[in-house]
Amino acid sequence: METVIDLVVIFLAYVFGSIPFGLLIVKLKTGKDIREVESGRTGGTNAMRAAGFGAGFATAMLDILKGAGAVWVAKWITPDASWVHVVTPLAAILGHNYSIFLPERDTNGKFVGLRGGAGGAPSVGGAMGLHLSSILIILPLGMLTFFTIGIASVTTMAVALFAIILFAILAAQGVLPWAYVWYGVGAELLLMWALRPNLKKLFAGQERVVKYSLNGWLRARKEAQGGSEK
Repeated sequence: METVIDLVVIFLAYVFGSIPFGLLIVKLKTGKDIREVESGRTGGTNAMRAAGFGAGFATAMLDILKGAGAVWVAKWITPDASWVHVVTPLAAILGHNYSIFLPERDTNGKFVGLRGGAGGAPSVGGAMGLHLSSILIILPLGMLTFFTIGIASVTTMAVALFAIILFAILAAQGVLPWAYVWYGVGAELLLMWALRPNLKKLFAGQERVVKYSLNGWLRARKEAQGGSEK
């Protein structure tokens, strides 16, 4: 019976993670379908492109809540099953990236897959659910990465790396179980898989740089200086 309950909790985490907050917020604010904007993903970065900073911020916060909420519910229902606490936020990330509510079909109406985001925000939320104060480290580091490097895909992968490092340090000190480190590893693998097209662009030097970042500002300044010298 316990195993059945554990599996139900994990499945519910996937369903909760599947809620496409970015699609809903952008639709309500602009009437646009976020899947038809830029990358087509439903996360905070694309919501910001589609409907402005406020929509992007709200989407990111709600997506963080998806990951955290999955862990909180798991801890409440199965307080002694640490493996379930680790798997549920991974299920929420999986739901975010491949939402059961966003089936994709080709021109012939044939099902070809599930749409969603890249998983950065729910991975932060998952870490927060496992260890609440981790948000005070991982989120600022993620924001620093985003507003300096200015590449959303790098930021997304970085937050899972920060979770691995933080949880490993805390586990070595006996503060957290080592199983939590595997959450960070699993999250990193899920994020990298979702970001395969971005990784190709990144290695080719073609990945988009956000204009609001230090890197974006420096690039714009360099281009402006180059244009004025011609």
